[in-house]
Amino acid sequence: MTIGSKLAWDDTVLPFQLDRSDIRGRVARLDGVLSGILKQHNYPAPVEALVAEMALLTALIGQTIKLRWKLSLQVQSRGAVRMIATDFYAPEKEGEPARIRAYASFDADRVTDGPAMEQIGDGYFAILMDQGKGMQPYKGITPLSGETLSSCAEAYFSQSEQLPTKFALSFGQSTEPGVAQHWRAGGIMIQHMPKASPHAAEGGSGEGGLLLAEDLLNEDEGENWNRANFHLATVDDMELVGPSLPATDLLFRLFHEERPRVFDAQPVRFGCTCSEARVRQSLSIYSARDIEKMTTDDGRVTADCQFCGAHYDLDPATVGFDAEDVSGE
Repeated sequence: MTIGSKLAWDDTVLPFQLDRSDIRGRVARLDGVLSGILKQHNYPAPVEALVAEMALLTALIGQTIKLRWKLSLQVQSRGAVRMIATDFYAPEKEGEPARIRAYASFDADRVTDGPAMEQIGDGYFAILMDQGKGMQPYKGITPLSGETLSSCAEAYFSQSEQLPTKFALSFGQSTEPGVAQHWRAGGIMIQHMPKASPHAAEGGSGEGGLLLAEDLLNEDEGENWNRANFHLATVDDMELVGPSLPATDLLFRLFHEERPRVFDAQPVRFGCTCSEARVRQSLSIYSARDIEKMTTDDGRVTADCQFCGAHYDLDPATVGFDAEDVSGE
């Protein structure tokens, strides 16, 4: 196996369909994307793990959105990790890479050495969709529940979209011989696509009336769904994250009985949309008096991007709604 072929599936999302089961899905492998996200920050290990999982979920879910759309995932919590935010920017044109960015806000003195999800308290998991100018953004939320962020995402799709969904994810520090230690992640998402919208009756068979797969599917669909889940459960961590196993081979190993059909892979990259022009635009709503309150002792207005760490240092006379435009923007 050459280095080129070993890395061929890194930072890609491969969509597929199981023709026998009326199920669609995606396989994602992230490497450089995670390095770009995490190297900007000095997160404690549990926080890094949560950001890595959230970025992987974002890649798997975001692949379905249309060109030039933006998908965002958010966790808001009362725990040590107060917020995790990710963005997936769909390509401008077919064949171009999508871009992902992510960051977390946390109380360092409350973070423990325990499991990642122990750092999150009560709160909610949200998915936001921005379709561009002239379109109303969509937002769906579900309470935080379960032992992983992926279980929160599964609950969201079940409750808000009535789509049975299952994730198998793996992520952690890579210790490949001769390669600097870095984060890798890999995962599979499967989702049953109903032939018609199956809006279930109020209340489900799950705890607290939550909708389960059996509430959304008929008998034949339920059998197909359970069979696909059985196959998915046989995947191991190294198959998900290991660069030496092509995603197509993994799909055939898991789902050959379901007649998998793959589509074009979507490349993804770390990318941020911040810029000096955007900072100036965000400050344009403030008066000179407001800008004066933001000015540092050195006589500058500064801003830092929480996603990529970029630092902006501006002359206060050039920002605000009543400033002369001396910036040349």
